[in-house]
Amino acid sequence: MPSAVNAYALLTMRFQPAYKWLLSMIVAAVLLLGWRFPALGFAVPVAMAAGMGGGFFRGRWVCGNLCPRGSLLDTWLGALPRRPLPGWMARPAVRWGVLAVLVGAMVLQLAGDPGNWRHWGVVFWRMCLVTTAAAVLLAVSLSARSWCRLCPVGTVAAEIGGGKMPLQIGASCRGCSLCEQACPMQLSIVAHRAAGQLPHRDCLKCSTCVKACPSQVLHWQEAA
Repeated sequence: MPSAVNAYALLTMRFQPAYKWLLSMIVAAVLLLGWRFPALGFAVPVAMAAGMGGGFFRGRWVCGNLCPRGSLLDTWLGALPRRPLPGWMARPAVRWGVLAVLVGAMVLQLAGDPGNWRHWGVVFWRMCLVTTAAAVLLAVSLSARSWCRLCPVGTVAAEIGGGKMPLQIGASCRGCSLCEQACPMQLSIVAHRAAGQLPHRDCLKCSTCVKACPSQVLHWQEAA
């Protein structure tokens, strides 16, 4: 589907706000300097707490708008060709399994020297390095935000508040599917126009679909 791929790349690059480039530099700084300056590693738990905490108010809004690694994927790799995401990535067993493995590995490493903050910083840097490498590999092989289907922080945020602030689909939707071509999570949007809103808990609330809609029939319902 060359046309869909091209449309996605153009829409992705066109609608990225400038601040996402700044957020992406946070990840770059942590990855490049965290081994030498362990204090930078503490940006990792801060980002994790923000993502999960945001779930109580707007679901995965932080993932789509303020996540440093998500911003890196959007800005640096957003124009890469997009391939369909495999169904197994959405399976709860897979997602919670990834969370268990990564959190378990992190806790075991932290326990190695629990009283040393430098050790903690290096562990956080190492976890960032491993997960970002996985995110980049998935971006190159599938699509830019593929990792967001497996990200433990996103899994928790979706579980906490995935139903908050759902995307509203106006009755005058023409079914052109440009919104779906722009969606970084490859969610089906047009299929839900009769219901009037998108029920998917993994919606990132990034507004790329809203900006891509030529009929301007998409908008957000504020979180309760």
